[in-house]
Formats: sequence, C-alpha cells, structure tokens
Amino acid sequence: MNEQYPHCLACMSRAHERHWGDACGVCGILSPGHDDLSRLCYFGLFALQHRGQESAGIAVGANGEINLHTGMGLATEVFEDHDLDRLQGDVGLAHVRYSTMGSNVIENAQPFTAEHRSGPIAVAHNGNLVNAKTLRDELERQGTQFQATSDTEVLTQLIARSHHEEIEDAIADAMMKMDGAYSLGIITPSKLIAVRDPHGVRPLCIGRLNGDSWVIASETCALQPIGAEYVREVEPGEIVSLTPGNMQSIQVMEPERKACCIFEFIYFARPDSHIYGRSIYQSRVRMGHMLARQAPVDADMVMPVPETGIPHAVGFAEVSGIPYGEGFIKNRYIHRTFIKPSQRMRALGVRMKLTPLREAIAGKRLVVVDDSIVRGTTTGPEIDLLREAGAREIHLRISCPPIKYP
Repeated sequence: MNEQYPHCLACMSRAHERHWGDACGVCGILSPGHDDLSRLCYFGLFALQHRGQESAGIAVGANGEINLHTGMGLATEVFEDHDLDRLQGDVGLAHVRYSTMGSNVIENAQPFTAEHRSGPIAVAHNGNLVNAKTLRDELERQGTQFQATSDTEVLTQLIARSHHEEIEDAIADAMMKMDGAYSLGIITPSKLIAVRDPHGVRPLCIGRLNGDSWVIASETCALQPIGAEYVREVEPGEIVSLTPGNMQSIQVMEPERKACCIFEFIYFARPDSHIYGRSIYQSRVRMGHMLARQAPVDADMVMPVPETGIPHAVGFAEVSGIPYGEGFIKNRYIHRTFIKPSQRMRALGVRMKLTPLREAIAGKRLVVVDDSIVRGTTTGPEIDLLREAGAREIHLRISCPPIKYP
C-alpha cells in the first residue's frame, strides 16, 4: 500500500498528535432544476455518516442566495422533511462533523457561509489547518469577527476576504496561505467547487449525475446511493470548478510529496469505498494476509472486532487456515466508539456496543483481529467480555502498524 504513498505513516503520526481527528464527511451536488436536490445531499450524508456523528448541515444555492440548515447529532436527527423541503436550489453542499479543532457546539457545525465580493459562498471542510491560529490572528487584525472556534471558519473567511474577483482565484490565493490538510467542498449559487491540499492527505472524488450534473464526495461510497458514476479523484493541489456539463481544472500547486492518511485505509473509510485508486475492502483483507504471516498463532477460531475489523480478520483466516467465526454481536444502533468526543463516553459505550456470543467462543482459543489501537480505551473491555464468556485463550492481532515516536 505504501509504494505509491510512502509518507502515509508520517501523516498518521501527525493525526495521532491531534487526537486522530479530521475524519469529517463532505458531499456536494450540482443539479439545476432537480426538485429533490436537498434529499440527494441528505442521502450522500447518510452514506458518509461513519465519518462523523457530532453535527450535520446542508447549504443550497439558487437565485443569487445560499440557504443553510445545521444541527447537532446524526443526519437523521438534524433533518426533518420540512427542513429538506425548505432547502430548494440548484447546487447543494452537505457535511457531517467529527470535531478536531474547535469544540462540539452548534456554532462549529458546517457548512460555513460568508460573503465574497462575487457573492455568497458556503464551505465544508475535511482536514486540519496547522496554521489556523496564525491565520485567525491576522484576519482579526484586519477586522474579521469570528463566531466559532473551528479552523473551517478561518479558511472560509480567508477566501471571503480575498481581493480577487473570481472565486477560483480567491480560493487559489487562500491555498497559498494555508498549511495543513484540507479537502474542501465550496458552493456559490451557481457553482460547485472541489479543493484538495497539495499533499492529498484526505480523500475527495468527483462523480457525474444524469449527464450534466456533478457530485463531489469524501468517499466513493456516497456516489452509488444518489445514482452518480465515479469520474476521478481531485488531485493534490487542484481546484476543480464545476458548472452544468463543464469541469474546469486549475492546478494551483504541484504536489511536493503525497502524504495520504493511512488511517483511511485501516479504519475511517467505508469498506466499499475506493480511495487513491484502491479498494478499501481488498486493502484491509491484504493487511490481514500480512498479519497472519508476520504473527502466526495456533488457535481454534479467528474472529473480528466488528465492524471495521471484519475484512482484516477475513484476510487473517484465509492465510492462517484457521476457521473464521463471529464472536461479537454488534448493536447496530450504537455509533462508533472511537469518534465519540470524550474518552469516558467511549469507555462506557463498549458494553452497549458489543455482546459476546457465548455459544461460539466458550472453551475456544481465539484470535481476535482488530483494525487498530489508538488510545486503547476499548481493547481492555473487549477482552474482558470474551473472558467472561468463557474463552480459553485470547490472542490479539492488530493490523495497524504500532504508533512510534509521534
């Protein structure tokens, strides 16, 4: 996996230093005249819900205006039918958030809106700006008043205050000042724009919908539910400006080096997505293959920690020859424990999330395969559950390389 992106692990360490964040989801749609544009955006958010559950928002543009609705919680909690009915337009931008910079409050829910000299804009961001404080201080000296603590508001105001008349030039100007990871969706009342930082840290792809319409999304898994076909990824350092039937590419910065986040392959991304031209599911199965060769063990059953551990465990079982089985039943109504905002809530969520299947594991030597250990908050309680259910031996195998020297 690392031949094409040899700096993945360095990116992973930097993400760990920032509490392993910036896993938000972005989806934008340009489809003039579509009666259900806001619902298509909602379906896109639903497919990206695994990337963040703290807040959700949709902005739509038409007739020179941008309307916005945001709220705290899951997309299903934020949007009622009457909210979607009110959001009528030609272009839409949607976002689900996991907070990394800025607290978990409604003021930090995205998209953010602002006035550029060419008209209103809305911005949704997946990433982290390393120099957000420096940029914020500079903008405040220039008279900008901030309403939130998110770095996304900083980059939104940076674009809005640009002296360039064309929005693409204003974005390019801002890119030259931003340092860090950013995959952006931006809308005007008539355009859909995708932007990616020069290292390509976070994914962002383009899809086509019904000929002249366009979609952008953090992952390809958001394209299928709305009937879009994959076109290509946004290249690192590129601005892609989309209007009906037309795609304009502006390569603002040539990539110095590609530095994808390895955690997209290990955990963040949905297994049916393709990122950097590779299948997430197949990548995780191959990680399981390698893990079985590097850390063999004599056991009775290979079992995953669901759900992200499943393809890793499948791969381990294929190479080891040990039968694959299910040892945990997951409560489907409990959300990801890792991306809960507090460690206390993550710890309390483990027993609600997983129930050991006693009949399958009692008296057996188990190989328990998980995708990663970050804080270790959930690993101990998971092992305790298996012991309580009568497991004879428990051998833990982790696909993610150990985090060293972050």
